Amino acid sequence: MRQLVAVLVAVFAASAFGQAFPTRPVTMIVPYAAGGSADVVARPVAAEMGKILGENVVVELRPGAGGNIGAEYVARSARADGYTILLASLSLATNVSLMKLSFDPRRDLAAIGGITTFPNVLLVSSQDPARSLQDIVSRARTDPGKLTYGSSGPGTSSHLAGELLSVAAGIQLVHVPYKGSGAVYPDLIARRVTMLFDLAGSASGHIKGGQVKPLAMTGKRRANALPDVPTFAESGFPGFEFGAWLGLFAPNGTPKEIVGRLEEAMLRSIETPEMKNRLSQLGGEPIPARAAEFWKFFNDDVERYARLVREGKVKPIQ
Repeated sequence: MRQLVAVLVAVFAASAFGQAFPTRPVTMIVPYAAGGSADVVARPVAAEMGKILGENVVVELRPGAGGNIGAEYVARSARADGYTILLASLSLATNVSLMKLSFDPRRDLAAIGGITTFPNVLLVSSQDPARSLQDIVSRARTDPGKLTYGSSGPGTSSHLAGELLSVAAGIQLVHVPYKGSGAVYPDLIARRVTMLFDLAGSASGHIKGGQVKPLAMTGKRRANALPDVPTFAESGFPGFEFGAWLGLFAPNGTPKEIVGRLEEAMLRSIETPEMKNRLSQLGGEPIPARAAEFWKFFNDDVERYARLVREGKVKPIQ
């Protein structure tokens, strides 16, 4: 009888603890540079979640090492109490195979939910003579190893998209990593680097400003934000689909009731008309949103890139 009472008390206490959460602000770690799509999405999502939770959700940028610095902080240093969460992107899945990590996101993190996925858009300077993806591929075949592409850093979607294009087209491209896609644009515009794969949301302002021109999108279909830009499939590469998702994670061991509260707040935030419209304008597409389905989606992505590394289609980063 005493054991039963103890179990019931523990269950009630855990439930009450989850219902009371949060009693102070929650910190959302964004492990990417300011002004990128992750930052642009994180802030309105955090604001909406704060309204739902009744406490502020504060965005804190911890960029570096392709997202690993911020992710490692949440995975290894943050308390598993729900007050520090991670907004991660594709690099969290790819870096498991591409880099030597001091943490394992599959073991050290728990999914809260998926927000969206963004296609990449292939950009060149407005002064570049290329008018299509095929123009770039032809030039790369004529001058192997001469064309360069900037990226947000090793393991990010802007890096991997270039690697996958190299494999798909059988061409040699030189990777030039930067600290965030924003840092690439001055060199791209001046043609010091040939091209950049950037997320549609962070590229749109530069495209509208006429400084760069888009040649192709990596999504399954044309983006609502850029309806005149063809997909890679339409440009001669059927089956070439690639995107950079965004999702929320908590340290592993965070009480299920608290993860559930955060999941509910995230789901409600991305379903508001304002967020739906914002994500659509940025070129976002739906992904599995609930924690369980998103966790499977994440692990499938980890395995997808592990397979590409095993097959030699993507090289590990030394």
